Amino acid sequence: MPRSLCLTRQCLGLTTRIECVIRPLAGERGLWTLLCAAGMSGAQPSAIKAQGPFHGPFVAEAVLDSIAQCLAVQGYVECTEPPIWRLHLQAELRRLNGEHCPHVGDYQFRPES
Repeated sequence: MPRSLCLTRQCLGLTTRIECVIRPLAGERGLWTLLCAAGMSGAQPSAIKAQGPFHGPFVAEAVLDSIAQCLAVQGYVECTEPPIWRLHLQAELRRLNGEHCPHVGDYQFRPES
């Protein structure tokens, strides 16, 4: 299973697009996340979601495969066009990594007693 996937569906003359990518989380703890962006093709994504964390990429790949199978039943097909929402997904990954990693400013070098 690939670690990225782009699916589209034609409905009433409009193209709905879903892009998914699996990425490691910061911290080198072996945790991975599945990021998905969805919306109308040719526009900004209307939704960005993350699932996980998963212990290892293979668990995340299994979840992505399951999602792809469910979407195929709804009429989505794999798209050969290049991803268009990569930067949106990268921003979401940065946000997630910021939630899980301590910030330098969070430490007190001379805490008062």
